[in-house]
Amino acid sequence: MTGNPDATDFRDPQLARRILARIHEVSQTPIRLMEVCGTHTMSIFRSGIRSLVPETVSLLSGPGCPVCVTDQGEIDAFVQLAQNEDVIVATFGDLIRVPGSDSSLQKERASGRDIRIVYSTLDALDIARKTPEKQVVFLGIGFETTAPTVAASILAADAMGLKNYAVLSAHKRVVPALFALMETPGVCIDGFILPGHVSVIIGADAYRPLFDRFQIPCALAGFEPVDILSAVRLLAECIESGAPQLANAYGRAVTAEGNPKALAVMDQVFQTEDAAWRGLGIIPESGLAIRPEFGRFNARNVFSLNIPDTPPPKGCICGDILRGVKTPPECALFGTRCTPISPVGPCMVSSEGTCAAYYRYQLS
Repeated sequence: MTGNPDATDFRDPQLARRILARIHEVSQTPIRLMEVCGTHTMSIFRSGIRSLVPETVSLLSGPGCPVCVTDQGEIDAFVQLAQNEDVIVATFGDLIRVPGSDSSLQKERASGRDIRIVYSTLDALDIARKTPEKQVVFLGIGFETTAPTVAASILAADAMGLKNYAVLSAHKRVVPALFALMETPGVCIDGFILPGHVSVIIGADAYRPLFDRFQIPCALAGFEPVDILSAVRLLAECIESGAPQLANAYGRAVTAEGNPKALAVMDQVFQTEDAAWRGLGIIPESGLAIRPEFGRFNARNVFSLNIPDTPPPKGCICGDILRGVKTPPECALFGTRCTPISPVGPCMVSSEGTCAAYYRYQLS
């Protein structure tokens, strides 16, 4: 594990120029680097990094947007749950506009269903405490960044004796998805820009099995332009020299072991399970299911829910975009039938979605 020699001042424009010069010097052959974080995707577009790096460097957006990777069947299950008159659904804002097969949470809310946008699980717990006559269900999506807070909400509900709080977990684990990407035919990735927020929780060492198996250059990165450029430089040097490394370019926030307390809370409440990802299919042990001992807080048990196996919207290529094999402009729907006002797929809905980023920064 190597550190980041550029980390002295991540807001120094002179440092950014020096790193860019080094990238141009080193990158002589075409390389394809994938960022695995929706916040990285937005930062890359916002700072214009794609236009600054040499043409030999292709930056791909991967399955780093929690809303985007949520399977279509899970979206349909969320809508089905919201149609129950005795339920208050609590959800983060991005999820509400994702189209299901026949409806969306936004449409159900407009028709009178009780669907509330919250900013934390604490808000959902407060709703449950104040409305004991209703069953409150929090829709749990996201990676290891948000899973500990959802786990903590279940422990809090247990301690408070709440009988009307439940979670419908669609949480995903990042590392198994990276394994799946590397094993997917047609996917060509020369290096990974690894996520910052997730890595704060799981730690840099969590990626060691991936690196050891595939010997693919990996760099953990923060979110400032210098952070991302530093990761690109590290990866370009590894690729050009033929000496792959697992580098931590975000040492000011990410440790080798991660956050032990957050991991312990997550492990106390969740266990791994096979999970469906949009564009990647079923990935073994990539999901987080609520353990049986907390089954009374599991919305699947409370409502006897079955997650349907439903196809993605016709014509939508979000799955291909999440695998890095296509870009949004290659979609026939992009910017015409599919816009932020009238989205067809989740990559256009989420604030971290690749299609939304392309639409905002390349069409505006």
